[in-house]
Formats: sequence, C-alpha cells, structure tokens
Amino acid sequence: MSDFPSTAQVVIIGGGVMGASTAYHLARRGCTDIVLLEKQPFFGMGATGKCAGGIRYQFSTEINVRLSILSLPMLDRFEEELGQPIGLRRDGYLFLLTNELDVAKFRQNQALQNSLGVKTEWLTGDEIRRRVPCLSADDVLGGTFNPNDGLADPNSVIMGYVNAAKRLGVRVFTDTGATGIHVQHGRIHGVETPQGRIACEMVVNAAGPWAGAVSELAGVPLPIVPVRRQILTTTPLPALPADFPFVIDFATSLYFHREGEGILTGQSNAQEPPGFDESVDADWELAHMEAAMIRLPLLAEARRAAHWAGLYENTPDAHPIFGGVPDVAGYYVVGGFSGHGFMHGPIAGVLMTEIMLDGRATTLDVSSLDYARFAEGRLIREYNVV
Repeated sequence: MSDFPSTAQVVIIGGGVMGASTAYHLARRGCTDIVLLEKQPFFGMGATGKCAGGIRYQFSTEINVRLSILSLPMLDRFEEELGQPIGLRRDGYLFLLTNELDVAKFRQNQALQNSLGVKTEWLTGDEIRRRVPCLSADDVLGGTFNPNDGLADPNSVIMGYVNAAKRLGVRVFTDTGATGIHVQHGRIHGVETPQGRIACEMVVNAAGPWAGAVSELAGVPLPIVPVRRQILTTTPLPALPADFPFVIDFATSLYFHREGEGILTGQSNAQEPPGFDESVDADWELAHMEAAMIRLPLLAEARRAAHWAGLYENTPDAHPIFGGVPDVAGYYVVGGFSGHGFMHGPIAGVLMTEIMLDGRATTLDVSSLDYARFAEGRLIREYNVV
C-alpha cells in the first residue's frame, strides 16, 4: 500500500461508532494527523453494524442517563451537521415488567430519570394492554415508556462520521488491523500493522469486543469481555400497528421493534459463554422464537427474513471505560459499553477529544468511568441491561 503512512499523531484502532466519532471530533478540534484503522473490509461490519440500533434515555444510573441526555440530541442534529441521513425514528421504548422486584427498581429509575429532566412515563399493566393490544401481556404488572427513545441506522452513523473525518484530513484504512503496539519507557511509540509500522504519540483503543485482545498488545489488561448476541428479522406483518414501540420484556431480555414492514427481534442468552463466536446458534434461535411468539402472537404469521449474530463488549459493571491508563502515557481506551455503545457513540467522541487534548472531559465529568475503578473497587452497576 504505497500511501500507507509511517507516522501520525494519533492512531485509532477500531472503525466502529467509537473510533469514527473520536476521529471526527478530534479533527473538528484541529487534531487532524490521525490514522483510523478498521480490520474488516468495510466500515460497519463489526459490533456497531450488527446492533439493533436502539437509542434510549432509560437507564438506572445518573451517569448513563446524562450520557444519553448529551448523545441523543447529537443524533437529532446529525444530518444537518454531517449531511448524512441516519433513519432516525422516535418510536419510544416500552419496558414490560413482570415481577415485583423489577417494578420497584424501575419506579426508582423513573424517579431518577424524571429528576434529570427525562420524561419517562409509568404505565400500569392495564394501560400497557390497552396501548399495545397485540401483545400477550396478562402477566405484565406495569412498565415504563419514553416517547423520545427510538432507533437510528448504525451503518449510516458510522459512515457519516468516517466521511466527515476524511473531509477534515483523517486518513482511514480498512482491511488493516493492529498487530502490535509499541511501548517504550512507559510511553506509546507506535502501532504495527500488516501494512507497516506507524510511529505515533497516542493510541486510542476503540476496538469494541476486541478491545481486550488489542490491549494485550500494549501489555495492559482490560476487563472487557466479548459475548455473543443474535437478532432476526421477519417478513411483513400487515397487522402490526404503525405505532408499535420498541418493546423490551425485561425479565427475559426479549425485545421487538418494527423493521420495515416486519419485526426485528432478539433475546439475550444469560448462559452464553464469553467468546468471539459470531455464528448463529440455531438452538437458541428456536428458544428465542418460541418465547417471542408467546409474547407477540402475530409472529406466528411471519417467516424469518434474515438472522445474524454480533458481540457485546461487557465490563463487570456494564459501564464503559473512558480515558488513559496508568503506566502507559499516550494510551487511551473508549469501550466496554455493554450493549449500549451505539447510542452513546456521539458524545463518547466529544469526551475522548477533551480527555486527549485538554486533559479531562469537561462536557460531562466521566472520571468515575476511568480504568482504575476496577482495581479500586469503584464499580457503578447498571440495572437496565438487555
């Protein structure tokens, strides 16, 4: 590759939403000597491109709610700012709750969200049954709904950031993963790739589910674990209401939303072992569809249109890691969002830019989400994980 660079100020490893957003926001601040590396043949083939595309305000910790408060309006402005439509829809998220423990916790979550200006509503079981009569919901005790939650197209968001970063001078490469990270005397000195070595001052590990493996190249252990999750879409369902929300059956981690004229549905397997396997588990898909048809009987009228598997990037407390790490100057991590990274990708790029260029994040204090919290026992557990 004759145009492959031998030097850069910053190398970003991972071309999903975190890496692309960080590249763009650094470049907007004038830091344009950046190389963005994506190991796949095309951007959007990794974890971001395989996610369900949900965006929500409904979280159980203040830091996650505040990340949404900052990030989701950036998606509202995305097409105007970057010239890229992203298929934004405000269908609302409806959480179905079927046990008293979750009811009590979601009442607390709603109070927190309301206190921060997020207008999440409480619905009784009867209100949910009236609002979404196509659900089989006799066991639903109550739930929460936020009309400002919704969906966006992950691939469009990635390409919007990548193309805007390129216009600002960022050099981007696909089919190019990192094979080594050079650290000398406690400082970043370069990144090795199949195309050659890039000498650099800073490295951003934005490799999503592969962040732990990438970090091993720098000799830094990361508590980010990949876990398989899978999704399928259906053929058209003419009887599906036009206002069908993004429904999450919380106790079973089963979810549905409109996808074209059909449904996209998934269900997390609590017994799924960590690993990089992205093949579809046919046995789990069958179990998922049996549960899905019980909750949404309309699904019996549809056929499967497509299915795929992708990876979550889980941390022990289901919160991300922002910032540098001790003992390796110039090495930064943005990852571990545990299934909600796509929606927080826009603001994550802003915060990483502030951390790298200004020494700390000022738009939102994310110092509680630093790397050191795991060793120091400062975990912040997110309840609303799907």
